[in-house]
Amino acid sequence: MVSIGFEIDERVAALARRTTEFVRDVALPEEQACDGNVHDGPEPLRRRLQQAARAAGVFAPHVGAEWGGLGLDLCGQAVVFEAAGHSLLGPLALNCAAPDEGNMHLLEVVATEEQKERYLRPLAAGEVRSCFAMTEPAPGAGSDPRALVTTATKTESGWRIDGRKWFISGADGAAFAICMARTSGGPGDPGGATMFLVDADNPGMKIVRNIDTLDQGLFGGHSEVVFDGCEVGDGATLGKVGQGFRHAQVRLGPARMTHCMRWLGVARRAQDIALERAADRSAFGGPLAELGMVQQLLADSEIDIETSRAVLWRACWELDQGRSAAQHTSIAKTYVSEAVNRVVDRAVQVCGALGISGDAPLSRLYREVRPFRIYDGPSETHRWAIAKRAVRERRSAR
Repeated sequence: MVSIGFEIDERVAALARRTTEFVRDVALPEEQACDGNVHDGPEPLRRRLQQAARAAGVFAPHVGAEWGGLGLDLCGQAVVFEAAGHSLLGPLALNCAAPDEGNMHLLEVVATEEQKERYLRPLAAGEVRSCFAMTEPAPGAGSDPRALVTTATKTESGWRIDGRKWFISGADGAAFAICMARTSGGPGDPGGATMFLVDADNPGMKIVRNIDTLDQGLFGGHSEVVFDGCEVGDGATLGKVGQGFRHAQVRLGPARMTHCMRWLGVARRAQDIALERAADRSAFGGPLAELGMVQQLLADSEIDIETSRAVLWRACWELDQGRSAAQHTSIAKTYVSEAVNRVVDRAVQVCGALGISGDAPLSRLYREVRPFRIYDGPSETHRWAIAKRAVRERRSAR
């Protein structure tokens, strides 16, 4: 049995402290100024935030030094990303927000050297944004990626992509998309998908609408995108032809964990607001914090936060060790997404009328965290996978 340590390296701890200060002094005031609504956020805001993060020495903590980042492993990212997530704009400022952060990791691992120079380097530097185009309207790919219906057909000069994608986060204003398309087989087949790099100025790729959603805090929003006779060259394939689903796992496991890291910062912020309110607000002859039912709400949230951090760190450790970690990432994604929702919900309850008003950020945070139970696989899909793996392991142990 290999031991797992929870000690935080001093370099990481110092970076987390600087990130906390940066978020408090820079990101939170910017968030308050725009009420956290950046679906159509102005590009000068993003560049201003990232320039400030670079000056503070906290920019791109997840990217390798070769590409201008700080090179943290996932365990280190867990500490720093949580600090960044205290503000909805913190990850954007550090250039570690979705979908760019996951795309950077994918490009680092899968892309050719030429593709890294063309796409990864400007993305890591914050010069451009990107999107990941896999999700499709029903009956296409969603929680079951094998339902993929978008096709890529071989041509004399490369490939022609045809299909409709929706809920493509960050597509509006992105410089390029990583598009998943089927190069063989049909919907339901476990293989046959390929990833393609598509420049945003390609006339065959068009944003047809920006979707109105519950959340408002992701820069570029969520779009519906059509690929109609979209011509790309052979050099646009990302990874091997027909291996798109396998390459996607390079992105999806770590990306689920970085989502958990960022949203755990939101949960900590909500709990801090609830604690402050409980300590200061008096009712029924004393502070709210002395009422047993309020104490239970606060205690349960502390338990959820600490447990979330523990399962997250365990999954990150597994990934850093080079293991598949499929079971632990599914457990972490399911638990943390639901725990974050519970923490924010309890904070609203503790704060009462203030909690649902615009005078506190809790109603804004409440809207933002609810979709997390759907992003990167809904809880139901992960529970199904967790149970299947557990049964399979039990059978193999007989």
